[in-house]
Amino acid sequence: MNNFNPTNKERRFKAYVSSIGTTQLHLRNPYIIAWWSAAFPGFGHLLLSKYLRGYALFLWEILVNNMANLNHAMVYSFTGNIGMAKEVLDPRWLLLYIPVYLFGIWDSYRTTVDMNKVFMLAERENADFPTYTIGAFEVNYLDKRRPLMAVIWSLFTPGLGQLYIHRVLTAIFTMAFMIVFVYSSQILVAIHYLFLGEIAQATQVIDPQWFMFIPSHVGFAVYDSYVNTVENNKLYESEQRKFLKNHYQQLRVRFPASVNEVK
Repeated sequence: MNNFNPTNKERRFKAYVSSIGTTQLHLRNPYIIAWWSAAFPGFGHLLLSKYLRGYALFLWEILVNNMANLNHAMVYSFTGNIGMAKEVLDPRWLLLYIPVYLFGIWDSYRTTVDMNKVFMLAERENADFPTYTIGAFEVNYLDKRRPLMAVIWSLFTPGLGQLYIHRVLTAIFTMAFMIVFVYSSQILVAIHYLFLGEIAQATQVIDPQWFMFIPSHVGFAVYDSYVNTVENNKLYESEQRKFLKNHYQQLRVRFPASVNEVK
């Protein structure tokens, strides 16, 4: 069991290892985080490990987007059918959508800037943090993983890359909604018709309103698993470096000189 007990003299910690995942501070590009919030509200906050805020915005996006038929209208606009795009849009829900959408982008950018400042302070303080935890349901510890493997598993099924690096909450969330998107969009049925050569039938059976959620969802799973694998590796190296320095660097060990060195 983890016996780490933070004290008041250590104001900031770079990371925390718990049974459901590793949460850490590291430098992020505010524009990239804001872009992910624009691609899908909530994703920017999930990248920052702001889970409650991210889940709230994510669920809001699914609800209001579906009520406004926004994805359906986007498909029509992509194909040049502006008239149909205007017809399917529900202005009551669309006007509700815009303020929260803009807030998600602004807040993720602002939070990233603030968290970068906190990281710089935590990096300078370099306080101890838990690196190993064991409980009744899970074991989690810092170690090095391969970013490429996280990407490959995320491409197979979004959420598996997060499981690979022990981001349990994000993994469960990502996999659950991937099932919802795939089932509601009927994309697997459309793929079945494509294998049979029935392209027209595949086009008709797919639901564009739900299908448009999938590209952003897959992209987020890949990016999140890759970035967090890289940052977890850096965190492992940083903690290992500090441990070796504190426990072994002060020891002065005299090695016997070889014959060649004596000459």
